[in-house]
Amino acid sequence: MSFAKSVVQFIHELDFPVALPDKIEVMHPFKDASTMKVCEAFYNKYYSDTNKRCMVIGINPGRFGGGVTGIPFTDPIRLKELCGIENDWPQKQELSSLFIYEMIAAYGGPASFYNKFYFTAVSPLGFTRDNKNLNYYDDRQLQENIRPFILDCFSRQFTFGIHRSVAFCLGDGKNFQYLCALNKTEKFFDTIVPLPHPRFIMQYRLKQKSAFIERYLSAFQTVLQ
Repeated sequence: MSFAKSVVQFIHELDFPVALPDKIEVMHPFKDASTMKVCEAFYNKYYSDTNKRCMVIGINPGRFGGGVTGIPFTDPIRLKELCGIENDWPQKQELSSLFIYEMIAAYGGPASFYNKFYFTAVSPLGFTRDNKNLNYYDDRQLQENIRPFILDCFSRQFTFGIHRSVAFCLGDGKNFQYLCALNKTEKFFDTIVPLPHPRFIMQYRLKQKSAFIERYLSAFQTVLQ
């Protein structure tokens, strides 16, 4: 089975049998047929092979990027203009997506980047509270409740063809700490390389964006040589 077919099957079958704390809701874009159609087009375009790839692991999807398109760090604008995947969503910009696709352009473009890397997240589904994005680690009960879901998602994704020697964590604070603790018990990867989260860069270090892009490229280009 190709990498693309494995991903599409995974997200199509993605279930969330988890009790959520009060006022927290899960975003499950893959229940929408139009989202699944777009995801199939994206993964078939860039992942229709049996190449092994490195994981680049975010936190969880947000409301205006992966929470809409189903594709991590890819908002409707980048999906249409840079990936060539038509979509009918409002063309709203998401800051993390903006940074990631500038980095991907510097790497050599989507085809080159996605040939070696696969974006995912600690939780492939996102969360909201009071109609605002919520990171899985911002609520202790949520974090505890979704641990079996997180473990199952990683286990299933490893069957796609994932390099286990190294993974990259987007978010060098709480996300990295959680992933390292998980890795200590589960032995997912030999090494996890932390990188500052794109949203942090765009919100608080915008003037240094070029330097952060170089930092990403330097990290990515040290592997798979």
